[in-house]
Amino acid sequence: MTTGIRRQRNVKIVATLGPASDTKQMIRELFLAGADVFRLNMSHGTHADIEHRHTIIRELEVELNRPIGILADLQGPKLRCGVFAKDSEILVEGTSFRFDLDSTPGDDTRVNLPHTEIFKALEVGSTLLVDDGKISLTVTACGDDYADTEVTVGGKISNRKGVNVPDVVLPLAALSEKDLADLEFACALGVDWLALSFVQRASDVLQAKELAKGRASIISKIEKPAAVDAFEEILAVTDGIMVARGDLGVELPVQAVPPIQKHLVHACRRVGKPVIVATQMMESMISSPVPTRAEVSDVAQAIYEGADAVMLSAESAAGDYPIEAVTTMNNVAVEVEKDEMYRAGLEASHTPSRARVADAISAAAREVAETTDIKAIASFTQSGTTAMLAARERPRVPIIAITPVPKTARRLALVWGLHCVVSGEVARFKEAVISAAKAAKEAGFASENDMIVITAGVPFNTPGTTNILRVAPVNEKLIYGSELD
Repeated sequence: MTTGIRRQRNVKIVATLGPASDTKQMIRELFLAGADVFRLNMSHGTHADIEHRHTIIRELEVELNRPIGILADLQGPKLRCGVFAKDSEILVEGTSFRFDLDSTPGDDTRVNLPHTEIFKALEVGSTLLVDDGKISLTVTACGDDYADTEVTVGGKISNRKGVNVPDVVLPLAALSEKDLADLEFACALGVDWLALSFVQRASDVLQAKELAKGRASIISKIEKPAAVDAFEEILAVTDGIMVARGDLGVELPVQAVPPIQKHLVHACRRVGKPVIVATQMMESMISSPVPTRAEVSDVAQAIYEGADAVMLSAESAAGDYPIEAVTTMNNVAVEVEKDEMYRAGLEASHTPSRARVADAISAAAREVAETTDIKAIASFTQSGTTAMLAARERPRVPIIAITPVPKTARRLALVWGLHCVVSGEVARFKEAVISAAKAAKEAGFASENDMIVITAGVPFNTPGTTNILRVAPVNEKLIYGSELD
């Protein structure tokens, strides 16, 4: 059995790897500083680069005695304009500008937009955004191969800048040809989570799940207005959610993003699916050893809301201070979770469990643990369901997720409050109690004189059978002398 390092917080930290964090020593230091899951960004680097980082993480996992989650983030379709004869032009507010399928280099009146799907979806009045929203244009006329627009917010437009279409659902799959190849590569490599970009509808998620074939769980990135509109349908079929605030803030008014974040986090907590809050959390730390006070408050707010994880992007992948960024995020989390207002907020936003035996068992485990002198909840889990139900309750006591399946432990490394332990398979309940007692002691959650709550499914090693709750001593002599079976 492995227990290893114990975090002093419940929220998890996702750290993106990149040129600034590409060595075994650096990745080790990031983990020791607080990273629980590593993100491999498929938009940058070759398959060889990704495999190199994956190999290092799995080696460290063995050396450090801890399950470590790996998330591969798929790029998604990239919509970009063509090139300009002068490399760039200045678009002036109130002037006309055309996008078309002509590959001739553009000027201050037109440019190529090599995406027929956009033209087919546009309507008069639709908005086109260029370069992360720095330029805004309104469609005045359109056809299958062109769009005439009026510049509503001007500025400099240059070669191959990104184009966003915020107010229409594009007839594009979330998976491009590159994504299809990257998905198969990542699944064959053995990543635990796949982050799916450009999600607009539930069918996008179902396509990715069908291709993954259970080899990796799917995180749906909510970064488009269409995904916000279809969120409940997406949530019903996905394994987890990422609130991708950067892209949301391009396609929606920036003031709309905070309430959307709160709504999405709460909805995920309601159904017990993990949610990551991502993008620009400590962006100033790309070039500064300390964050701004506003960034600290931003991270704190996501933690107060009860998010499962907060994420670093360029801060840990390409910044000058990757260790400091993870350390700061860890320190903020520890401090916030000491605050009684944090606990009060979680409990005020708690939603009733569903009318299923497994949900009732998990809710009862929290109540027993919080109304008696119980030190921890130990959840035996095959597929991860039992442990995620325990985490959904956001209990005051630690949760030990015990599983014989290493891949399950790695996947659960993303989930709020779970200290994941890989153990041998158990066939009898007494074996489970002994295993839970050892894990609680080794991780420092409980001592010989303490009691823990154990949840499990009988028969053991069968997914989705959570049906038993037991209060048990940590003292093994008492366990062996009991009539547990």
